[in-house]
Amino acid sequence: MYKNIFKYDDMKRSEHMAVRNNVGWYFWTHQLLEITGPDVTAFLDYIYPNNIASLAVGRDRYTTMLNEQGEILDDVVIMRMAEDKYWVSTLFATKTDDWWYFHQGDYDVEWTEITDEWQMYAVQGPDSPKVMETLLGAPVTGLKFFAHKDAEIQGIACMINRGGFTGEKYGYEIYIRPDDCDTLETLLKSAVEKEGGKQVTEFQVMSWTLPTEANFYYMRDLAHTNPFEVGLEKNIKWDKDFIGKEALLKIKEQGPEREMVGFEVPEADIYIRSKQYGGPGEPVFIDGEDEEVGRVSKMVYSYVKEVNNGYILAKKDKLHIGDKIKIHGYDAIITGKNWMS
Repeated sequence: MYKNIFKYDDMKRSEHMAVRNNVGWYFWTHQLLEITGPDVTAFLDYIYPNNIASLAVGRDRYTTMLNEQGEILDDVVIMRMAEDKYWVSTLFATKTDDWWYFHQGDYDVEWTEITDEWQMYAVQGPDSPKVMETLLGAPVTGLKFFAHKDAEIQGIACMINRGGFTGEKYGYEIYIRPDDCDTLETLLKSAVEKEGGKQVTEFQVMSWTLPTEANFYYMRDLAHTNPFEVGLEKNIKWDKDFIGKEALLKIKEQGPEREMVGFEVPEADIYIRSKQYGGPGEPVFIDGEDEEVGRVSKMVYSYVKEVNNGYILAKKDKLHIGDKIKIHGYDAIITGKNWMS
């Protein structure tokens, strides 16, 4: 009999719920590109559909990166470090580097990968401000979401960014030089345990269960979709030129053919293939009908709701909240995409 790899895993559960109930910390460095030059803002505004020109120094912005067909190639966070300097946080620096190179044209910009120069630690959860205050010796509650600043942690120079991939109202990222990692980890461990929290060591918790519970996507969820299909069309600035705009305007006019919906499976011990493990994902059928209406993009487990949960990429308007469906013979129900409360 198949056993649920999430439900009965006490380590995953304790690490997940530490973030939800008080605080957790983990090491997860994304790849970083630093880009500068006289035309850097105009170039990024062409590459990315979100509004880059309005981004103030010291602030961040989430955006997708599209191909000419309007399909999502990557989703990134762009940080404005100075008037003509940005950091772009991605999990696919090589792909981004190639894309920029092929679309640079006459834009006067230069970039380099700086991943090896920085490491990132996340501190997430309702008690994370207390942990950060212990580390910094000063309050951080005044730091706005998606804002960053230079700081110092007991003699360690760092950058503090308020943000994260957990859906928590309070979460912070600490960027430091690699030589300072051991010292910071010792300080983090002490400060987090003081607040009753713990280190998150399970990759599936930091990348799957926590983000999915908060309606966040991993890039594998977004592959071969467009922003309208996954609810990211609000991050598009239409009064500028950007790669993929013409295709997206047609999709906007005609409407998307697919949409990402949430689902739950009440039965605990199930076997349902999802795209996150490779392959196309399990087909989805409306209960009592033979038509395939979608495929399972992701299935994990919500420790807050105590239920198997995930996303289905479905034909538009075929599935609605409350609909009962069959997935690989198991009863499931369509829900919203947020399981935080």
